[in-house]
Amino acid sequence: MSEQPRTALVTGASSGIGLAIAERLLAEGWAVLGLSRQCPPLEHPAFTWRAVDLSDREATDAALGEVGPLQALVHAAGIMRTAHLGELDLSAGAAMWRLHVEAATQLVDRLAGRLAGGGRVIVIGSRTWQGAAGRSQYAATKAALIGLVRSWAMELAPRGITANIIAPGATDTPMLRDPGRQGTPPRVPPLGRFVTPEEVAAYAAFIAGPSAAAITGQTLIMCGGASL
Repeated sequence: MSEQPRTALVTGASSGIGLAIAERLLAEGWAVLGLSRQCPPLEHPAFTWRAVDLSDREATDAALGEVGPLQALVHAAGIMRTAHLGELDLSAGAAMWRLHVEAATQLVDRLAGRLAGGGRVIVIGSRTWQGAAGRSQYAATKAALIGLVRSWAMELAPRGITANIIAPGATDTPMLRDPGRQGTPPRVPPLGRFVTPEEVAAYAAFIAGPSAAAITGQTLIMCGGASL
């Protein structure tokens, strides 16, 4: 009998980094369950999609109730809203907090028991967690993820499960051109181009694989030299 493929749940699978991660894992022989509001432009016999708005707690809880055993959980869904002091929108901040922090908490809390020993938790963060003018609310949500993921890494370590953050710099996704961040346009990093979603996906696939079994509790930055 053929061995069953490893299964990964990927949020934000309809576009950008989430879609690239789903495609990469499928190419490497994983089965992927994608969660997103919109249907991904992706057809593959090992890909399953469920429509869910992760900003809706009850809808998310219902969707997670249908999830079976997993070997990896990847939270890639995200939005960016930017504004400078004096113009901050509390509703925008709450929306980012819900999607980045609360949804991650809900996902891992609900599904940790379904992760196999040696499994992976991967959260897409941002280099902006260090702070950025005009992006304080966004940066706050990404900084909060570090405390969450490091704490989860400690709790999950006895089961051989790792938990890490991949923190890209400006990445060439639809978010880069989102009108919600028009006041803080991205800067091209020293390497002369933006990070690609496929590069982030390759990093995620490595972290999900056996060679990364000793990496946990880390914030892994890839930013084209923007941190220099």
